[in-house]
Amino acid sequence: MKIAVVGATGLVGSVMMKLLEERNFPVTELIPVASSKSVGTWVSFKGAQVKVCSMEEAIAKKPVIALFSAGGGTSLQWAPVFAEAGIYVIDNSSAWRMDPNKKLVVPEINAHVLTREDYIIANPNCSTIQMVMVLNPLHQLYGVKRVVVSTYQSVSGTGVKAVQQLENERNGIAGDMAYAYPIDKNAIPQIDVFLENGYTKEEMKMVNETCKIMGDETIKVTATCVRIPVIGGHSESVNITFNKDFDLQELREHLRAAPGVVLQDSPDANLYPMPLTAYQKDEVFVGRIRRDESLPNSVNLWVVADNLRKGAATNAIQIAEYLVKQQFVA
Repeated sequence: MKIAVVGATGLVGSVMMKLLEERNFPVTELIPVASSKSVGTWVSFKGAQVKVCSMEEAIAKKPVIALFSAGGGTSLQWAPVFAEAGIYVIDNSSAWRMDPNKKLVVPEINAHVLTREDYIIANPNCSTIQMVMVLNPLHQLYGVKRVVVSTYQSVSGTGVKAVQQLENERNGIAGDMAYAYPIDKNAIPQIDVFLENGYTKEEMKMVNETCKIMGDETIKVTATCVRIPVIGGHSESVNITFNKDFDLQELREHLRAAPGVVLQDSPDANLYPMPLTAYQKDEVFVGRIRRDESLPNSVNLWVVADNLRKGAATNAIQIAEYLVKQQFVA
């Protein structure tokens, strides 16, 4: 079971390797891959040092699965090359997500759509993943009609440079800027570039990916995505309108029973999800559940997850685990 990690020296790539260890994925040989400037360097895996190789070298080693986290351009260029060589690609970029011929997968929701012929599989956007993990079980019960979501996203979602910018600003150090503005003591209402409709690409990812993952184009989503000075963990304020009324206690119990979801909803004890408590966890946390008293059939939720884990690396490895379970790879 040879496994390649493309983008092994990046934030998500390093978490992918860590999770392959933690989850006891049956790796017989790890093949770390990175850009030309990192080829020949070393990464740590299961207590050993493994040399980083090039794309061509990785393909020649014939891994069965390649976990990609190296940006959209790299994925567009190289994922088809890996797939042509008979290697399953699980891609963390946005390159293939809305391709009508590629599956967009959150395993707890729609792993069943995968077939042996799906050699390029798209991993959804981090903010979308944690939201649909909560939406989907409620959709099965009440039918989701409309979602209004505001996100509070950590700097690790941007990458190492953004984490360093925040640390530098907190320590009064001048350095490279990942953002156009300071992020410490600030909130930046822009994630990715602006589109002609006034929304950012990140906001439209949440709109379009939600419908594709949940298999229902009638669900209406509107989003505002904001970057905040938190190092890890994305938070979301989600307002959901259902097609029919709901019992609040039944709704809570349904979320409590949902795979991969942890209910933290005890206002009397000041218990609710926070990035600090979601850090390095694989689950999606939900709380602050309350009926929207301004609109029929509507509820407010607060959803938090570790964006580098369930929002990226964990979801990708869960897809790989499904491929193994279904015996698509061996």
